[in-house]
Amino acid sequence: MTSADVQTSKSTVLDDWDINNSAIVNSDNPQEIYKEYAYLRRQCPVAHVDKHNGYWILTKYEDVKEVASNNEKYISYECAIVPADPRGIRRPPLKFDGEQHKPYRRAVDRTMKPARIKRLEPIIREHCERELQVLIDRGHGDIYEDFAAKWTSWVEKEWLNLDDADSAILVESFSPFVTAWRMGNQWDVVKKWSDAWYGIAKRVVASRKEHPLDPEVDPASSLLLETDRNGNPLEEEHIIGCIRQIVIIAMVAPTIVVTAIAKHLSEDRELQTKLRNDRSLLPAAIEEFIRLYVPYRGFSRTAVKPETLHDTTIPPKEPITVVYSAANRDPEHFPDPDRFILNRENINTHLGFGKGIHRCAGVGLARMMMRIFLDTILDRCDYWEVDGEVVYARLPEVGPTSCPLKFHRART
Repeated sequence: MTSADVQTSKSTVLDDWDINNSAIVNSDNPQEIYKEYAYLRRQCPVAHVDKHNGYWILTKYEDVKEVASNNEKYISYECAIVPADPRGIRRPPLKFDGEQHKPYRRAVDRTMKPARIKRLEPIIREHCERELQVLIDRGHGDIYEDFAAKWTSWVEKEWLNLDDADSAILVESFSPFVTAWRMGNQWDVVKKWSDAWYGIAKRVVASRKEHPLDPEVDPASSLLLETDRNGNPLEEEHIIGCIRQIVIIAMVAPTIVVTAIAKHLSEDRELQTKLRNDRSLLPAAIEEFIRLYVPYRGFSRTAVKPETLHDTTIPPKEPITVVYSAANRDPEHFPDPDRFILNRENINTHLGFGKGIHRCAGVGLARMMMRIFLDTILDRCDYWEVDGEVVYARLPEVGPTSCPLKFHRART
């Protein structure tokens, strides 16, 4: 179904609804976006958008799962995210497929084993406690800008084994980079900080070539150890690109999810109290939070050959957005999808970490981060509340990117 077909369908959103001018494409308002996802699932589960050089939107759980999982039919090499980087840069592992992808994923996975994550836990907890305490002592602060953006940068520092100077660059650059990217018209700012991250990656690779670290605990050393299917070392350009790719993805998603969780709990004092009093509930709560607040609506694949879904044929090389934020709210798979339900029977099927070969490599680290954050804020506050305007992300993400909170200290 094309955008014209969508416009001629009877709409339950707005009488003159046009997908090209819709909240899904243009807005940062999650409630409007989720409402339009629900409309598309009912009326047009395979929809075409003319903007951003044209792309398709999938909103049903089974469709998103199939396209994200079937790596024979759908690839990420042509376009991995909408809107696409206008420079056409292809960095592994996200924009590599098949045999090309495997050594990069092996190298990253090697550094994400449970034993490594367990060793990182006390260090990451220390960073969390320090950064969060600044806001709590002050009594207020933006949980995204003043805490989560900084904390996730420190987590990256520990995982990549960066020195203090490069760690400071990460902390400084994260917010201006993602803000400029989302605006879509500040490519000079995007390039400035992207180049700075390339500089970090180049320095790390040069250092590890001279002084390798244990590949079980260091991504750059792990990448330098890998070979392609012909037994040749990976190209240094791609190793640098892989580290550069990892930097941004590993900071954007956790920052939004942490902020969304904090906002949700500020509005559900009963759940906040329940989790504070029984920490055994945290793992189940974290999965439901991730289902509800998966922050991506722009990850994409392209078909290798024409593929038909719901009687609509999608041609090759046209981006297909696998909208995890829509799939996770599909009522056919998750009943009462917009409500937080602790211990959902099928919660382990959520697509909050993606699906297929490009599924998030840092699943264990992300879950640990959410648990550390919740432990810390629940221990140190009686409660917290929204204290100002909440700002939300534009495409390709969905979720809060600014959330001022007022903190009420835990009684001692």
